[in-house]
Amino acid sequence: MNCRDETCVTCSDEAVAVTVVRLLDAGLAVADTGRGREVVSVALVDVRPGDVVLVHAKEAIAVVPGEVPGEVPGEWRRS
Repeated sequence: MNCRDETCVTCSDEAVAVTVVRLLDAGLAVADTGRGREVVSVALVDVRPGDVVLVHAKEAIAVVPGEVPGEVPGEWRRS
């Protein structure tokens, strides 16, 4: 594997909370990352605009209500 960035999304095992702004076709959504907007896949979760989701490698893997966008939820952090 050839990682060019400081952190590789494949091997970093990192997820970030983002807010769903708008649902798109094909299981995609526009999400607010706190630093801007990105298109992410929401094919694995049932979401609505305004939901906070945990995203890893541009794939939403869980709905995380009550969390702050851009931060890893406390119970999901490594000790």
